[in-house]
Amino acid sequence: MERSQINEILEESDRFIRSFGYVMPPFAYWSPEELRARTSTDAGNIRANRLGWDITDYGQGNFEDLGLFLFTVRNGSAADLARGEGMLYAEKIMISRKDQVSPMHRHNIKAEDIINRGGGKLVLELFASTEDGSVDLSSEVSVHTDGVVRKFEAGGLLKLEPGESVTLMPGVWHAFWGEGGDVLIGEVSTVNDDLTDNVFREPIGRFSTIIEDERPRHLLVSDYETWL
Repeated sequence: MERSQINEILEESDRFIRSFGYVMPPFAYWSPEELRARTSTDAGNIRANRLGWDITDYGQGNFEDLGLFLFTVRNGSAADLARGEGMLYAEKIMISRKDQVSPMHRHNIKAEDIINRGGGKLVLELFASTEDGSVDLSSEVSVHTDGVVRKFEAGGLLKLEPGESVTLMPGVWHAFWGEGGDVLIGEVSTVNDDLTDNVFREPIGRFSTIIEDERPRHLLVSDYETWL
């Protein structure tokens, strides 16, 4: 993805988020220079726990059809999770555009609530896992939707209206997209680790390759290793 495209998506996404009354935390708007300065003094947790902007085309160069906007608002650490105490949770705000697919994947550790915060319908395609962790093409899959158990055939589609949510436990394979319009998505989960805890069905990248055609408006979490 070109940096100019990312900058444009940042602006569009911020407007969309604000249209639902959700306000981003102050560090969302820091310049790259301020973020660099602050993460070396009083805000090191932002870099350490990878808080911030995240725009991905999964390395495929086709964001409109295969992509996702995310912002990690808060996140604990793997060390806390290993100890079983401390900050064991994470929160994200995301945007899935109309018909834009986030590809089939599962998590080894993370359990997550996926919440339709507004916009169109959020559609999830669901599969269970086999014993070796691969996609189970024949077994029924069971999930909780706002406290209610729902069962689907393999590959069944769960459609969430605004206000509805689903709890996805580790091992539940899922892909999702917006139907009828762009969707604002909330995610509340156990500690989030996008570097090691995403297992994709197809060989695909989690982050985008960025072509630097202009300066970044704000850094992405995938920029931290090279910019900070």
